[in-house]
Amino acid sequence: MDHSAALLPIYDFSLALNADYLKKIIPLLNQHQVAANPVNYAIFYDYVTELNPSLSAAVDRILRQNIPFDQDTSLDLYGNFISNASLTSFDNINQQIHKVIRQATDAINDTYHKAEQTNDSFQKKSAILESTPEIATTQSILQEIIQETKSLAATSQAMQIQLNKANAEMEQLRTELAQVRQIAITDGLTGLLNRRAFDQTLSEVIEQSEGETTCLSLLDIDHFKRVNDTYGHTIGDNVIKFVATLLKKHAEDHHHVARYGGEELAIIMPNTPKQKAIEIAENIRLEMEKSRLKRKTDNLTLDRITLSVGIAELHANDDPESFISRADSALYQAKEAGRNKVMH
Repeated sequence: MDHSAALLPIYDFSLALNADYLKKIIPLLNQHQVAANPVNYAIFYDYVTELNPSLSAAVDRILRQNIPFDQDTSLDLYGNFISNASLTSFDNINQQIHKVIRQATDAINDTYHKAEQTNDSFQKKSAILESTPEIATTQSILQEIIQETKSLAATSQAMQIQLNKANAEMEQLRTELAQVRQIAITDGLTGLLNRRAFDQTLSEVIEQSEGETTCLSLLDIDHFKRVNDTYGHTIGDNVIKFVATLLKKHAEDHHHVARYGGEELAIIMPNTPKQKAIEIAENIRLEMEKSRLKRKTDNLTLDRITLSVGIAELHANDDPESFISRADSALYQAKEAGRNKVMH
């Protein structure tokens, strides 16, 4: 199954192989009390095939932390790890459209201008020939050529009009593709980068980080399961959205803010000293600690909600996995130390 280039996953249709997967999937769904709907089946299909390591790691984390496998969790996993609308594919389509438009425009413009130049040249020569009666036959031939050239120019002009129309349609298509691309990289709940975009952005930042300090912050809402259990998932979603606004508020313009998964958010901080990363994380943590969120339906003030933060600084030999692992370890230390802390 190719998860790198296809807009939708490509599966093996072997009956024997899929029968074996079925025997593994159904017990897993029952064991973890996961609804056997098409979305969840697709998630656990990828999970048992072990061909989608990013998904497997995310599912393992959810199961390990006893996070409810509700609709939001399922759709988040499916959107981030299975429905693989490749950003590279969208970019390539955009580039190809632009290239076709440019080449076609240049070709038609050249043809039109050359036809006009030819027409002008023949007209000048015709004026000369008209003053020389003894070559009337030649004039007649040239007049025919001029008419044909005018016809060519008219045809090219008509083609130019059609090309302008096609150009407008292609630009509209490019706009729509840009919108689809934005949807593909955006988390639907928070408006932040989604997990797929986070993974791609982190890889790019690591590749381009020569000679500069890069930090990664992972932020987790403390006792989030308690929030959901006490106030319901709608309030839980609103809490996640509120935390997302704090990250966007305090992160710098060149930072990349993402929803890493569930109630866990992240800030990729290129060209940012570690002390600055700690300062930003502390500002977010303090503002969250002081916030008193209220339920809109009855103005009930929620219990205090806090954040734990883990920060890692990029090392020379880091890859995305090792970089995330150190930030995650720091986050775990913050949790173990009593939560509502920034560790690095």
